[in-house]
Amino acid sequence: MPDRPPYEGATRKLVLAFDVGTTYSGISYSILDPGDPPEILDVTRYPSTDRVGGNSKIPSIVYYDKEGTPRAFGGEALQETVIETAEDEEWVKAEWWKLHLRPKSMPSVHINDCDIPLLPPSKMAVEILADFLRYLFQCAKTYIEQSHANGRDMWSSFEDNIDFVLSHPNGWEGPQQAQIRQAAVLAQLVPDTQEGQARIRLVTEGEASLHYCLGCRQAADGFQENVGVMIIDAGGGTIDISSYYMAPSPQTFLEIAPAQCRLQGSVFITQRAEEYLGRKLLGSKFGTREDITQMKNEFDKTTKLRFSKPSEPSYIRFGSVRDKDPAYDIRSGQLKLPGSDVATLFEPSLKAIIAAVEEQRQSATQPIKSVFLVGGFGASDWLFSNLKSYFEPLNLQLCRPDNHTNKAVARGAVAFYLDHRVSARVAKFAYGTRCAVEFDRNDEQHCLRAATAIPRPSGRTVIPNAFSAILHKGTAVSETKEFRKDFIVECAERNTSETIAAEIVCYRGHSQNPRWTDSEPGMFSNLCTVHADTSRVAKTLSPRRGFAGMQFFRQQFSIVLMFGLTELEAQISWKEDGEEKRGPATVVFDHVVEVAI
Repeated sequence: MPDRPPYEGATRKLVLAFDVGTTYSGISYSILDPGDPPEILDVTRYPSTDRVGGNSKIPSIVYYDKEGTPRAFGGEALQETVIETAEDEEWVKAEWWKLHLRPKSMPSVHINDCDIPLLPPSKMAVEILADFLRYLFQCAKTYIEQSHANGRDMWSSFEDNIDFVLSHPNGWEGPQQAQIRQAAVLAQLVPDTQEGQARIRLVTEGEASLHYCLGCRQAADGFQENVGVMIIDAGGGTIDISSYYMAPSPQTFLEIAPAQCRLQGSVFITQRAEEYLGRKLLGSKFGTREDITQMKNEFDKTTKLRFSKPSEPSYIRFGSVRDKDPAYDIRSGQLKLPGSDVATLFEPSLKAIIAAVEEQRQSATQPIKSVFLVGGFGASDWLFSNLKSYFEPLNLQLCRPDNHTNKAVARGAVAFYLDHRVSARVAKFAYGTRCAVEFDRNDEQHCLRAATAIPRPSGRTVIPNAFSAILHKGTAVSETKEFRKDFIVECAERNTSETIAAEIVCYRGHSQNPRWTDSEPGMFSNLCTVHADTSRVAKTLSPRRGFAGMQFFRQQFSIVLMFGLTELEAQISWKEDGEEKRGPATVVFDHVVEVAI
């Protein structure tokens, strides 16, 4: 990748990227000085954390007291004194809380809310995210002030000029993105204004990982013009898979398949281990809940990370040399596990990755030649060797860019902000709106729905529950490309035309041309509502005569969809004095919407 050009801004700025993961979180940043080429740095020192260096991250853990006040974060939450105080004062530990934000539409038959640690009483996941973001911000401030020469003066120089890059799994959608933005406001990172929201950039973990790989020398040979690459970000909670094609001159990347996301990260291996240990030690004196929990935690910290070969046994050290139960393979305070049993705990995650990879390869519009594995789970030698065995017969090259794949998202998020190499993305779903269409007696589907027909003021009869697609699944969309569709509303009173609104819905089924929302109701879900104040236009509408001389007013507008950066944007467009006007998204819907003929 070529060197970055000097920063052209007029004043110094700080870019902070927070990678809030299911199990671990990290921070990267860049100080933008006018005239200097930007570089990406990492926060490598956190409170109560003895790990320093390029792979430093902190556990995504928060302790709350009985009043709901956060009392300890990250490494602090693992201190013996904090754990003791938490037990004495009945604090509640929040972990894996990020998974409570997941879209319920994600494929996750193996998991429900009961399988994830409960949230503290009276706390929502977005509030925990806000508390954690506030803590990460303080960590970043302290690190920069202490690590740079004249650090406090430096911080003061950009304290009011900070942009934030917040990453999220590929499978997070509009509602989750809105919650992330809400959390940033609650954390007081930015004010709740249009200007404040403009200081937040959202990026998928897959796209951030691509930008990270572009900066790795070890990955350089995998990026060639007119060649497809796949990024597998294997994290604690999710597996994010994205595929891109490098276009020549200028070197930009085009997404070539809908991004994939699977809830099969490494935490679910630990979850399966806990269930396995409960079964294996049933009847043993070490089969108590306390011992199983201790073994699970030790498995998560050491055994899982070391496992590489099913032919070799694994061990969980949990007690003293006096602890033994030979009938259950417990000797000298450690439990011996057959390697083949441990492999079965990993296999569901491997199968999920391979299934997502196959889906990517089948839908990709360009051949894929190289695959990059990043993320904390990507450091697993067992996972790497098994994926390598899978990819080799397919003539696909698999590599791990460097030894610190667990910092890929945070560093890549800053690179996304600085370099912005992806210029087109693929729609994961079909987007459109519920609407009504004029009744056609010759259409069999219309006749089946005749009982639902609605008379309109003009005398026409319309059938509700139609779906009008604005953007089809699999469509490659550049950031500047707009998709629009024209609609009309009819109303008996002019003043009801002073606002126009329509819900945007997404279709998640397999039909290439979905027509009716009532045929697959479970496949349609609301994305947002777009709304505009058209009171000035309403005053110019002329009355029309409809059925039995009834007076009505007709207004025409267009729904416009834009992908923007990594967030889908929606607007309503209408004509006012011959000029196009646009209205932003809100949460109002109160009209019968029809397709314009």
